[in-house]
Amino acid sequence: MKFENFKSGVLAQQYRYKSFQPALINREWNWEDPRINVLLENATRSLGELNAYTAIVPDVDLFIHMHIIKEANTSSRIEGTRTEMDEAVLDSREINPESRDDWQEVQNYVAAMNSAIAGLNNLPLSLRLLRNTHQTLMQGVRGEQKTPGEFRRSQNWIGGTTLADAVFIPPHHNTVADLLADLEAFWHNEEIQVPHLIRIALSHYQFETIHPFLDGNGRIGRLLITLYLVNHGLLDKPALYLSAHLEKHRTAYYDALSQARKSNDIGHWCRFFLQAIISTAEHGKQTFRSILSLRQEVDKAVVTLGRRAENGRLLTMHLYKKPSVSVVGVMDLLDLKRNPAQGLIASFQDLELLTESTGYKRNRIFTFKRYLDIFKD
Repeated sequence: MKFENFKSGVLAQQYRYKSFQPALINREWNWEDPRINVLLENATRSLGELNAYTAIVPDVDLFIHMHIIKEANTSSRIEGTRTEMDEAVLDSREINPESRDDWQEVQNYVAAMNSAIAGLNNLPLSLRLLRNTHQTLMQGVRGEQKTPGEFRRSQNWIGGTTLADAVFIPPHHNTVADLLADLEAFWHNEEIQVPHLIRIALSHYQFETIHPFLDGNGRIGRLLITLYLVNHGLLDKPALYLSAHLEKHRTAYYDALSQARKSNDIGHWCRFFLQAIISTAEHGKQTFRSILSLRQEVDKAVVTLGRRAENGRLLTMHLYKKPSVSVVGVMDLLDLKRNPAQGLIASFQDLELLTESTGYKRNRIFTFKRYLDIFKD
Protein backbone atom coordinates (compact mmCIF):
# COMPACT_ATOMS: atom_id res chain seq x y z
CA MET A 1 0.00 0.00 0.00
CA LYS A 2 1.39 3.39 -1.02
CA PHE A 3 0.83 6.20 1.43
CA GLU A 4 -0.44 8.25 -1.51
CA ASN A 5 -3.19 5.63 -2.16
CA PHE A 6 -4.17 5.19 1.49
CA LYS A 7 -7.88 5.08 2.29
CA SER A 8 -8.31 5.51 6.03
CA GLY A 9 -11.67 3.80 6.36
CA VAL A 10 -15.39 4.35 6.12
CA LEU A 11 -18.22 5.66 8.25
CA ALA A 12 -20.36 2.71 9.31
CA GLN A 13 -24.01 3.32 10.08
CA GLN A 14 -25.00 2.27 13.60
CA TYR A 15 -28.23 2.97 15.45
CA ARG A 16 -28.66 6.77 15.21
CA TYR A 17 -24.96 7.46 14.66
CA LYS A 18 -22.04 6.58 12.40
CA SER A 19 -18.79 5.11 13.73
CA PHE A 20 -15.47 5.19 11.92
CA GLN A 21 -14.31 1.82 10.63
CA PRO A 22 -10.56 2.02 9.90
CA ALA A 23 -8.77 0.07 7.20
CA LEU A 24 -6.54 -2.80 8.27
CA ILE A 25 -2.82 -2.02 8.43
CA ASN A 26 -1.04 -5.40 8.41
CA ARG A 27 0.36 -5.09 4.91
CA GLU A 28 3.36 -3.85 2.94
CA TRP A 29 3.79 -0.06 2.99
CA ASN A 30 5.80 2.30 0.78
CA TRP A 31 5.74 5.94 -0.25
CA GLU A 32 6.94 8.40 -2.88
CA ASP A 33 7.52 11.36 -0.54
CA PRO A 34 11.32 11.91 -0.23
CA ARG A 35 10.78 13.92 2.97
CA ILE A 36 9.85 10.71 4.76
CA ASN A 37 13.12 9.07 3.67
CA VAL A 38 15.18 11.92 5.12
CA LEU A 39 13.18 12.04 8.36
CA LEU A 40 13.39 8.26 8.71
CA GLU A 41 17.19 8.35 8.32
CA ASN A 42 17.55 11.17 10.85
CA ALA A 43 15.17 9.55 13.33
CA THR A 44 17.00 6.22 13.13
CA ARG A 45 20.34 7.91 13.69
CA SER A 46 19.11 10.03 16.61
CA LEU A 47 17.49 7.02 18.24
CA GLY A 48 20.70 5.00 17.90
CA GLU A 49 22.74 7.79 19.46
CA LEU A 50 20.31 8.04 22.36
CA ASN A 51 20.53 4.29 22.87
CA ALA A 52 24.34 4.54 23.01
CA TYR A 53 24.07 6.87 26.01
CA THR A 54 22.22 4.20 27.97
CA ALA A 55 25.26 1.93 27.52
CA ILE A 56 27.86 4.46 28.70
CA VAL A 57 26.08 6.24 31.57
CA PRO A 58 26.97 4.56 34.89
CA ASP A 59 24.02 3.31 36.97
CA VAL A 60 21.75 4.23 34.07
CA ASP A 61 18.71 2.50 35.58
CA LEU A 62 18.58 5.16 38.31
CA PHE A 63 18.18 7.84 35.66
CA ILE A 64 15.81 5.76 33.55
CA HIS A 65 13.52 5.70 36.59
CA MET A 66 13.37 9.49 36.48
CA HIS A 67 12.65 9.36 32.73
CA ILE A 68 9.70 7.11 33.52
CA ILE A 69 8.41 9.46 36.23
CA LYS A 70 8.63 12.38 33.80
CA GLU A 71 6.79 10.42 31.12
CA ALA A 72 4.13 9.31 33.61
CA ASN A 73 3.62 12.87 34.78
CA THR A 74 3.51 14.40 31.29
CA SER A 75 1.35 11.68 29.75
CA SER A 76 -1.12 11.93 32.63
CA ARG A 77 -1.16 15.73 32.35
CA ILE A 78 -2.25 15.44 28.71
CA GLU A 79 -5.30 13.61 30.08
CA GLY A 80 -6.08 16.38 32.60
CA THR A 81 -4.12 15.68 35.80
CA ARG A 82 -2.40 18.64 37.48
CA THR A 83 0.51 16.95 39.24
CA GLU A 84 3.89 18.62 38.68
CA MET A 85 7.28 16.89 38.75
CA ASP A 86 7.99 18.29 42.22
CA GLU A 87 4.96 16.39 43.53
CA ALA A 88 5.41 13.29 41.38
CA VAL A 89 8.67 12.37 43.17
CA LEU A 90 7.15 12.63 46.68
CA ASP A 91 5.85 9.80 48.86
CA SER A 92 2.10 9.49 49.42
CA ARG A 93 2.34 10.76 53.01
CA GLU A 94 3.90 13.97 51.69
CA ILE A 95 1.08 14.75 49.23
CA ASN A 96 -1.74 17.13 50.12
CA PRO A 97 -5.08 15.27 50.23
CA GLU A 98 -6.58 17.44 47.47
CA SER A 99 -3.76 16.43 45.12
CA ARG A 100 -3.67 12.74 45.97
CA ASP A 101 -5.96 11.48 43.17
CA ASP A 102 -3.86 13.11 40.45
CA TRP A 103 -0.65 11.96 42.17
CA GLN A 104 -1.95 8.37 42.28
CA GLU A 105 -2.65 8.37 38.54
CA VAL A 106 0.97 9.30 37.92
CA GLN A 107 2.19 6.55 40.27
CA ASN A 108 -0.05 4.03 38.50
CA TYR A 109 1.55 5.00 35.19
CA VAL A 110 5.01 4.46 36.65
CA ALA A 111 3.95 1.04 37.94
CA ALA A 112 2.30 0.20 34.61
CA MET A 113 5.42 1.11 32.62
CA ASN A 114 7.74 -0.80 34.96
CA SER A 115 5.56 -3.91 34.89
CA ALA A 116 5.21 -3.74 31.10
CA ILE A 117 8.97 -3.43 30.53
CA ALA A 118 9.54 -6.34 32.93
CA GLY A 119 6.82 -8.28 31.12
CA LEU A 120 8.76 -8.05 27.85
CA ASN A 121 11.28 -10.44 29.40
CA ASN A 122 8.63 -13.16 29.33
CA LEU A 123 6.18 -12.03 26.64
CA PRO A 124 6.61 -10.29 23.30
CA LEU A 125 4.66 -7.11 22.75
CA SER A 126 1.09 -8.35 22.68
CA LEU A 127 -2.53 -7.47 23.34
CA ARG A 128 -2.27 -9.51 26.53
CA LEU A 129 0.59 -7.33 27.74
CA LEU A 130 -1.38 -4.18 26.95
CA ARG A 131 -4.41 -5.46 28.86
CA ASN A 132 -2.24 -6.25 31.89
CA THR A 133 -0.65 -2.82 31.66
CA HIS A 134 -4.05 -1.14 31.40
CA GLN A 135 -5.26 -2.96 34.51
CA THR A 136 -2.31 -1.58 36.49
CA LEU A 137 -2.83 1.90 35.05
CA MET A 138 -6.51 2.13 36.01
CA GLN A 139 -6.46 0.40 39.40
CA GLY A 140 -7.96 2.51 42.19
CA VAL A 141 -8.17 5.79 40.22
CA ARG A 142 -10.71 7.67 38.14
CA GLY A 143 -11.87 5.30 35.46
CA GLU A 144 -11.48 2.19 37.62
CA GLN A 145 -15.16 1.41 36.94
CA LYS A 146 -14.44 1.30 33.20
CA THR A 147 -13.33 -2.34 33.02
CA PRO A 148 -9.58 -2.09 33.72
CA GLY A 149 -7.62 -4.68 31.73
CA GLU A 150 -10.48 -5.39 29.33
CA PHE A 151 -11.17 -4.21 25.82
CA ARG A 152 -14.42 -2.34 25.52
CA ARG A 153 -17.76 -4.02 24.93
CA SER A 154 -19.69 -0.83 24.25
CA GLN A 155 -19.38 2.23 22.05
CA ASN A 156 -17.16 5.09 23.19
CA TRP A 157 -16.49 8.51 21.69
CA ILE A 158 -14.02 11.40 21.77
CA GLY A 159 -15.06 14.98 22.49
CA GLY A 160 -18.58 16.17 23.15
CA THR A 161 -20.93 14.94 25.84
CA THR A 162 -22.85 12.31 23.86
CA LEU A 163 -22.63 10.38 20.61
CA ALA A 164 -24.78 13.09 19.04
CA ASP A 165 -22.15 15.82 19.43
CA ALA A 166 -18.97 13.70 19.51
CA VAL A 167 -15.88 14.95 17.68
CA PHE A 168 -14.88 11.39 16.72
CA ILE A 169 -16.62 8.04 17.15
CA PRO A 170 -14.23 5.04 17.05
CA PRO A 171 -15.23 1.72 15.48
CA HIS A 172 -18.14 -0.25 16.87
CA HIS A 173 -17.13 -2.59 19.68
CA ASN A 174 -18.14 -5.66 17.67
CA THR A 175 -15.25 -4.98 15.27
CA VAL A 176 -12.58 -4.15 17.87
CA ALA A 177 -11.30 -7.72 18.28
CA ASP A 178 -10.58 -8.17 14.55
CA LEU A 179 -8.93 -4.75 14.29
CA LEU A 180 -6.68 -5.46 17.27
CA ALA A 181 -5.75 -8.90 15.92
CA ASP A 182 -4.64 -7.22 12.69
CA LEU A 183 -2.64 -4.63 14.66
CA GLU A 184 -0.89 -7.28 16.77
CA ALA A 185 -0.01 -9.28 13.64
CA PHE A 186 1.51 -6.12 12.10
CA TRP A 187 3.92 -5.74 15.05
CA HIS A 188 5.52 -9.12 14.33
CA ASN A 189 4.95 -9.74 10.63
CA GLU A 190 8.36 -10.71 9.23
CA GLU A 191 7.06 -11.28 5.70
CA ILE A 192 6.66 -7.56 4.99
CA GLN A 193 9.48 -5.05 4.57
CA VAL A 194 8.42 -2.05 6.64
CA PRO A 195 10.91 -0.09 8.80
CA HIS A 196 10.18 -0.30 12.51
CA LEU A 197 9.74 3.44 12.97
CA ILE A 198 7.12 3.46 10.24
CA ARG A 199 5.44 0.44 11.82
CA ILE A 200 5.18 2.13 15.20
CA ALA A 201 3.97 5.38 13.61
CA LEU A 202 1.18 3.48 11.89
CA SER A 203 0.53 1.38 15.00
CA HIS A 204 0.08 4.43 17.23
CA TYR A 205 -2.31 5.97 14.71
CA GLN A 206 -4.28 2.73 14.46
CA PHE A 207 -4.40 2.15 18.21
CA GLU A 208 -5.72 5.65 18.89
CA THR A 209 -8.23 5.25 16.07
CA ILE A 210 -9.52 1.92 17.41
CA HIS A 211 -9.62 3.36 20.97
CA PRO A 212 -10.00 -0.17 22.37
CA PHE A 213 -10.45 0.71 26.07
CA LEU A 214 -13.23 2.70 27.69
CA ASP A 215 -10.60 4.92 29.31
CA GLY A 216 -6.82 5.34 29.31
CA ASN A 217 -6.33 4.95 25.53
CA GLY A 218 -4.06 7.96 25.18
CA ARG A 219 -1.69 6.85 27.94
CA ILE A 220 -1.55 3.24 26.74
CA GLY A 221 -1.11 4.38 23.13
CA ARG A 222 1.86 6.55 24.07
CA LEU A 223 3.32 3.84 26.26
CA LEU A 224 2.97 1.43 23.31
CA ILE A 225 5.61 3.44 21.41
CA THR A 226 8.32 2.78 24.00
CA LEU A 227 7.32 -0.85 24.45
CA TYR A 228 7.59 -1.44 20.70
CA LEU A 229 11.05 0.16 20.52
CA VAL A 230 12.33 -1.97 23.40
CA ASN A 231 10.66 -5.16 22.17
CA HIS A 232 12.24 -4.85 18.71
CA GLY A 233 15.69 -3.91 19.98
CA LEU A 234 15.77 -0.29 18.85
CA LEU A 235 16.26 0.65 22.49
CA ASP A 236 18.08 -1.40 25.13
CA LYS A 237 16.51 0.69 27.89
CA PRO A 238 13.17 2.56 27.92
CA ALA A 239 14.83 5.95 27.43
CA LEU A 240 12.56 7.62 24.85
CA TYR A 241 9.14 9.04 25.64
CA LEU A 242 7.16 11.27 23.29
CA SER A 243 4.61 12.72 25.71
CA ALA A 244 6.53 15.96 26.39
CA HIS A 245 6.78 16.65 22.64
CA LEU A 246 3.13 15.70 22.07
CA GLU A 247 1.96 17.92 24.91
CA LYS A 248 3.99 20.86 23.60
CA HIS A 249 2.56 20.32 20.10
CA ARG A 250 -0.82 18.99 21.20
CA THR A 251 -2.87 20.76 18.54
CA ALA A 252 -0.57 19.61 15.74
CA TYR A 253 -0.63 16.07 17.17
CA TYR A 254 -4.40 15.81 17.17
CA ASP A 255 -4.63 17.54 13.79
CA ALA A 256 -2.19 15.04 12.23
CA LEU A 257 -4.24 12.09 13.51
CA SER A 258 -7.48 13.70 12.36
CA GLN A 259 -6.06 14.58 8.94
CA ALA A 260 -5.06 10.96 8.38
CA ARG A 261 -8.63 9.83 9.12
CA LYS A 262 -10.50 12.59 7.29
CA SER A 263 -8.18 13.29 4.36
CA ASN A 264 -6.33 9.95 4.05
CA ASP A 265 -3.05 11.82 4.60
CA ILE A 266 -1.10 9.13 6.43
CA GLY A 267 2.14 10.60 5.08
CA HIS A 268 1.60 13.81 7.04
CA TRP A 269 1.05 11.78 10.21
CA CYS A 270 4.26 9.78 9.65
CA ARG A 271 6.27 12.95 9.04
CA PHE A 272 4.92 14.42 12.27
CA PHE A 273 5.72 11.22 14.17
CA LEU A 274 9.27 10.92 12.82
CA GLN A 275 9.98 14.55 13.69
CA ALA A 276 8.70 13.83 17.20
CA ILE A 277 11.17 10.93 17.45
CA ILE A 278 14.05 13.16 16.29
CA SER A 279 13.23 16.04 18.65
CA THR A 280 12.67 13.76 21.62
CA ALA A 281 15.84 11.74 21.03
CA GLU A 282 17.91 14.92 20.71
CA HIS A 283 16.44 16.24 23.96
CA GLY A 284 17.11 12.87 25.59
CA LYS A 285 20.78 13.02 24.59
CA GLN A 286 21.06 16.50 26.11
CA THR A 287 19.46 15.19 29.30
CA PHE A 288 22.07 12.45 29.60
CA ARG A 289 24.87 14.96 28.93
CA SER A 290 23.51 17.18 31.69
CA ILE A 291 23.31 14.21 34.06
CA LEU A 292 26.92 13.22 33.39
CA SER A 293 28.13 16.79 33.93
CA LEU A 294 26.16 17.18 37.16
CA ARG A 295 27.31 13.82 38.44
CA GLN A 296 30.96 14.78 38.05
CA GLU A 297 30.34 17.92 40.12
CA VAL A 298 28.41 15.99 42.77
CA ASP A 299 31.09 13.29 43.11
CA LYS A 300 33.76 15.96 43.67
CA ALA A 301 31.60 17.73 46.26
CA VAL A 302 30.69 14.59 48.23
CA VAL A 303 34.34 13.57 48.57
CA THR A 304 34.90 16.70 50.67
CA LEU A 305 32.58 15.38 53.40
CA GLY A 306 35.33 13.28 54.98
CA ARG A 307 33.85 10.70 57.34
CA ARG A 308 30.40 11.41 55.95
CA ALA A 309 31.50 10.81 52.36
CA GLU A 310 30.31 7.18 52.15
CA ASN A 311 26.87 8.01 53.54
CA GLY A 312 26.88 10.99 51.20
CA ARG A 313 27.57 8.73 48.24
CA LEU A 314 24.72 6.41 49.25
CA LEU A 315 22.38 9.36 49.65
CA THR A 316 23.23 10.73 46.21
CA MET A 317 22.53 7.35 44.62
CA HIS A 318 19.10 7.44 46.27
CA LEU A 319 18.52 11.02 45.10
CA TYR A 320 19.28 10.12 41.48
CA LYS A 321 16.31 7.76 41.59
CA LYS A 322 14.09 9.88 43.82
CA PRO A 323 15.29 13.49 44.16
CA SER A 324 13.45 14.38 47.35
CA VAL A 325 14.01 13.23 50.91
CA SER A 326 13.07 13.96 54.52
CA VAL A 327 15.09 13.58 57.71
CA VAL A 328 13.12 10.43 58.52
CA GLY A 329 13.82 9.16 55.01
CA VAL A 330 17.56 9.61 55.48
CA MET A 331 17.35 7.89 58.87
CA ASP A 332 15.62 4.88 57.31
CA LEU A 333 17.82 4.81 54.21
CA LEU A 334 21.16 4.94 56.01
CA ASP A 335 20.16 3.51 59.41
CA LEU A 336 21.14 6.73 61.18
CA LYS A 337 19.92 8.49 64.30
CA ARG A 338 18.15 11.82 63.85
CA ASN A 339 21.13 14.10 64.60
CA PRO A 340 23.54 12.42 62.12
CA ALA A 341 20.76 12.40 59.48
CA GLN A 342 20.10 16.11 60.05
CA GLY A 343 23.83 16.78 59.92
CA LEU A 344 24.19 15.00 56.58
CA ILE A 345 21.29 16.94 55.12
CA ALA A 346 22.80 20.18 56.42
CA SER A 347 26.08 19.28 54.70
CA PHE A 348 24.21 18.64 51.44
CA GLN A 349 22.55 22.04 51.81
CA ASP A 350 25.95 23.67 52.28
CA LEU A 351 27.13 21.94 49.09
CA GLU A 352 23.96 23.20 47.31
CA LEU A 353 22.87 19.62 46.63
CA LEU A 354 19.67 19.85 48.65
CA THR A 355 17.17 22.69 49.04
CA GLU A 356 14.37 22.79 51.62
CA SER A 357 11.18 22.95 49.56
CA THR A 358 8.28 23.27 52.04
CA GLY A 359 9.10 26.29 54.20
CA TYR A 360 7.90 24.35 57.24
CA LYS A 361 9.72 24.04 60.54
CA ARG A 362 8.59 20.43 60.90
CA ASN A 363 8.05 17.61 58.38
CA ARG A 364 10.38 19.35 55.99
CA ILE A 365 11.21 17.96 52.54
CA PHE A 366 14.54 18.52 50.85
CA THR A 367 14.87 18.46 47.07
CA PHE A 368 17.83 17.80 44.77
CA LYS A 369 16.67 20.75 42.70
CA ARG A 370 19.56 20.94 40.21
CA TYR A 371 18.91 17.34 39.22
CA LEU A 372 15.12 17.63 39.19
CA ASP A 373 15.35 20.71 36.99
CA ILE A 374 17.03 18.64 34.26
CA PHE A 375 13.77 16.72 33.88
CA LYS A 376 11.57 19.79 34.07
CA ASP A 377 12.91 21.49 30.91
